[in-house]
Amino acid sequence: MDAARPAPDTPGEAAHLTVEVAFALPERQKIVTLSVPPGTTARGAVELANLPHYFPEVPATTFTQGELGIFGKLLRDPERHVLQAGDRVEIYRPLLIDPKQARAKRAARAR
Repeated sequence: MDAARPAPDTPGEAAHLTVEVAFALPERQKIVTLSVPPGTTARGAVELANLPHYFPEVPATTFTQGELGIFGKLLRDPERHVLQAGDRVEIYRPLLIDPKQARAKRAARAR
């Protein structure tokens, strides 16, 4: 048992944690609030959120293999990152254009 986490029978440990899973496209977003058992991982919460139902046009691999973060901080290993109460798991989409190229295009349009 991880020393940072209390034993399951410790008084005060909640039976479930409330977390959010967020995904956004340029034109719309969805935030799903979940009640999950302690020990749920970031990837596990994404699976429970069933986001492919809300975004059928997005490849399923975006949800099953895409990068995840908590409040804007990229997770190195979302399959092992155990969630805390109040966490918001964010699903990051692949970049459509290199940021350097995007800046160059904006600068060219501004001229």
